[in-house]
Amino acid sequence: MSKYKIAWMPGDGIGNDVMEAAKIVLDAMNFDAEYVPADIGWEFWCSEGDALPQRTLDILSGVDAALFGAITSKPKEEAQAELAPELQDKGLVYASPIVRLRQHFNLRTNLRPCKAYAGNPLNFRDDLDLVVFRENTEDLYVGVEYHPVPESLNEELKKHPRWARFADTPLEDMAISLRVNTRAGCRNIITDAFEYAKKHGYKTVTVVEKPNVVRETSGLMVRTAREVAQNYPGIDLWETNIDAMAMWLVKNPQNYGVLVATNLFGDIVSDLCAQLVGGLGFASSGNIGDDLAVFEPTHGSAPKYAGQYKTNPTAMLLTVKLMLDWLGEGEAAIRLEQAVAKTIAAGEVRTYDMGGTSTTLELAEAVAANLGD
Repeated sequence: MSKYKIAWMPGDGIGNDVMEAAKIVLDAMNFDAEYVPADIGWEFWCSEGDALPQRTLDILSGVDAALFGAITSKPKEEAQAELAPELQDKGLVYASPIVRLRQHFNLRTNLRPCKAYAGNPLNFRDDLDLVVFRENTEDLYVGVEYHPVPESLNEELKKHPRWARFADTPLEDMAISLRVNTRAGCRNIITDAFEYAKKHGYKTVTVVEKPNVVRETSGLMVRTAREVAQNYPGIDLWETNIDAMAMWLVKNPQNYGVLVATNLFGDIVSDLCAQLVGGLGFASSGNIGDDLAVFEPTHGSAPKYAGQYKTNPTAMLLTVKLMLDWLGEGEAAIRLEQAVAKTIAAGEVRTYDMGGTSTTLELAEAVAANLGD
């Protein structure tokens, strides 16, 4: 019997390519796991009306962790149009399967390291080691939205003094998305950020919000951060607005270490951080809960490149490193990251985004070859 059971979810587009690269490296490491195929993605939405079938949820309930490639998501009208004819007009509504996974299994912490590896020609600077903690289940991603706006909701909102300017707007001409943050959600993600900073020697945790305008939800996050920070006297809490953070990350990114934010702001700032260290081809992430974690590169499915093996698999390989860490395989995680770093530094095998001609699998094979050195 294998030591671990890992759900294997390539998903869509280049998700299949980078997962193939991951398997090359995992096999080279002799990682003792059973890989359980699990269906997720656009084809299952089109053919079944569900991009995350119940059978996949059942599989995920019985594994140690999951590896996920990439997902295709499209706007409401396009998703509806691509349903199989027999599923049309049945009231099916597309929802992102990765967002559903996060909420179904309470994968509340999204961990996104963004580290500059020596020799990467795409680095903004070579001395960056940023880590973004993004709250993963709340905020604008809760999916509580209205269009058109129900009359009952409109009547309730009329009681708010700032709703007056919308009071006469036709209900079909308005759309509302609710931003919902809880004290527990804020406390959990902030605590995770401080614990990580403490464990790995970071001197600061920066909370990235907008409390001067979004006073209640961002205000709750900042107030909670101040409370949690009191438990970590050796680590400074910095506070900054999301717009200013974007500017400072371009101006002085080397000044920052651990960043923490609510769901949408965390999504935004983590992509900016990823670009500073080479782009999404280097951006790994973990969706982490108490009993399950799903690991994925943060790039999209890039369907036009599917099957061409042009994609940089480094993000996927660093995602495997995060999985190994979470499973308690710390030595294997270090070994893999060192092999990735050595491959990048050598500069002999580079995918097209790095100015080279090597394929996805050739880069994975190079990393595999460096595992034993």
